[in-house]
Amino acid sequence: MLSQKRNRIVVLLLAAALAGGGAWIYQTQGSAPAATEEKEGKDVAQRKLPLTFTGGHDTDPQDRGRPVVLVAAALGVKPEVFREAFRGVTPARDGKPTPEQARANKAALMKVLAPYGVTNERLDEVSDYYRYQPQRGELWKVTAARGYALVEQGKVRQVVVTEAGSGYSAPPRATVQGMEAVPLKVTLHFGKDLKKNGSVAAVEVVGAEAEK
Repeated sequence: MLSQKRNRIVVLLLAAALAGGGAWIYQTQGSAPAATEEKEGKDVAQRKLPLTFTGGHDTDPQDRGRPVVLVAAALGVKPEVFREAFRGVTPARDGKPTPEQARANKAALMKVLAPYGVTNERLDEVSDYYRYQPQRGELWKVTAARGYALVEQGKVRQVVVTEAGSGYSAPPRATVQGMEAVPLKVTLHFGKDLKKNGSVAAVEVVGAEAEK
């Protein structure tokens, strides 16, 4: 009789353990859909939309197509200083000055730029870097900027520039893909580093959209 009671107790304990384990397994399986739904909700609420940059290569009419803001920044002078220096230059009609014209033009430029610490070698480097022939449909060296907007619940919360680009002589127009009506302001950086001169320093939402 004692042995039968013990066996009955063991059976009851095993049944309870299995019942408890079954309940635990059921709860674990039942919690998965809730976690998945929560993750999907976050994915819908937060998205990354790419930015599109257009334009940004305008020049001042008085410069006749020359990217003076870029050249001046690379030389470490103000645009008006380079414009003053360029007034003494006589451009060749075919874009190929004679040796005498080249020497005269260089002397005119250095007369104004040398007092600002610009060397003959640096002037050649910068001039060669930004030299181009617009009549052939060319443009000076330009690297496109890239970025994305972080969108939550249909509103732009943050704009991130992943590649600053270079060679922008004026702020390009930036838009969020699929949200082109959102106004964005582009700020540029100018400096002596040719690879970073005319790069995008920041992009921000402006106007009423920035306050939402």
